Amino acid sequence: MNNWSTCPAVDRDPQKVSGAWVFRGTRVPVAALFENLEDGAQASDFVAWFPGVTTEQVRAVLEHVEAISSVKQNSYVEISVP
Repeated sequence: MNNWSTCPAVDRDPQKVSGAWVFRGTRVPVAALFENLEDGAQASDFVAWFPGVTTEQVRAVLEHVEAISSVKQNSYVEISVP
């Protein structure tokens, strides 16, 4: 689970978009970015397709995910089995 509350590019309001995390100032869910990237879109395509979402917001979200991923990787404890 990702803690989006620490990412300044996103916002959540229980009264909007069913409480989903969205790009700040828009109604575009953050999940839409990842769905489009998984389908082969480029970040620049996403910004073009979703007016209001900026390149800086996309970059901040991707950097946030990268930072969280590296923290998770570094927090694993290596266990050796005899």
